[in-house]
Amino acid sequence: MIDFKQFWTKKTLVGLGLGQFLSLLITSTGFSSSELAKKGINAPTSQSFLNYVLLTIVYGSVMLYRRQALKAKWYYYVILGLVDVEANYLVVKAYQYTSITSVMLLDCWSIPSVMLLTFIFLKTKYRFRKIAGVIVCVAGLVMVVFSDVHTGDRSGGSNPRKGDLLVIAGATLYAISNVSEEFLVKNADRVELMSFLGLFGAIISAIQISIIERSELKSIHWTAGAAFPFFGFSLAMFLFYSFVPVLLKMSGSTMLNLSLLTSDMWAVVIRIFAYHEKVDWMYFLAFVAVAVGLIIYSGGDKEEDQRQTGVADEDAERSKNFDEEAGRNSLSGGTMAGSSKTEETSKHDSTSSTGVREIVSNKNIGKDEQGKRS
Repeated sequence: MIDFKQFWTKKTLVGLGLGQFLSLLITSTGFSSSELAKKGINAPTSQSFLNYVLLTIVYGSVMLYRRQALKAKWYYYVILGLVDVEANYLVVKAYQYTSITSVMLLDCWSIPSVMLLTFIFLKTKYRFRKIAGVIVCVAGLVMVVFSDVHTGDRSGGSNPRKGDLLVIAGATLYAISNVSEEFLVKNADRVELMSFLGLFGAIISAIQISIIERSELKSIHWTAGAAFPFFGFSLAMFLFYSFVPVLLKMSGSTMLNLSLLTSDMWAVVIRIFAYHEKVDWMYFLAFVAVAVGLIIYSGGDKEEDQRQTGVADEDAERSKNFDEEAGRNSLSGGTMAGSSKTEETSKHDSTSSTGVREIVSNKNIGKDEQGKRS
């Protein structure tokens, strides 16, 4: 029988809450990007550049204050920065060629990619409950796509094949980036990760902007209406990047990608209450499906933690017994060495006293002989 108490551990609740906070941040970046697109501003790398600069300033200052040695090789962060910048660029670029529903569906490719990469490189083992949670989450997102098709909200795009390839490539790079961040945050340091990801991300973005988006930036007419969503996007991305390592260390990259699936549902909620738009009923069913899938995936952490604690206790007990055995052997060896040393000392003292007695008797014999001669 299922014990539902195992689904409501503190770790599970914090993971779910933090995941939805990150999902809301992604939703806000989507609305910011759409507002910029309406104003004719198409500079995805420039939007990300300010985020990387903020990461460098904030976390770089903390790192300089600490003055600690690097826990990971610097060139790992160069590769991670390149992958992260290009993943953001490819997915945003895909909106110019394919429909939003295609992007939503194909972006799910990051989930099986993350699971495969974590299984191969991080040796993460997924139980049936985890796999079932992933299936339910993806099924919920597929409902969103069918809802768009059902309501006739699907548009083909100017070049769907090219757009779909860009999304798949971007989702694969997202998976590589998330798994790399999970490895670094668990084996290095979160502040170090954010500092160098910001530094090298800013450098790579600046180079890419100078090559691709220089003319686009010159043509932008900066007003309050354009600056607010631009800087709002950067602030939301900064908060997103800051809290992602926390969720990665707590629940892993698969949980992160599953949590972000709800961003499309939060967008629907905003459309209903902020813009008073009507949406199809399948959106609500999809939202429930994704929520249930997240609970299934993240539930049971208490049971796993207890199992890991039991294994750790067994290891500690073995280590304790080993130390006690080693201590007894050392004590026994010391006692034997002490006994041998005592015996040798006794023998030495006995030999010394015998030698003294022989010398004294020899001297007495010598005196007697001298007396007789005289």
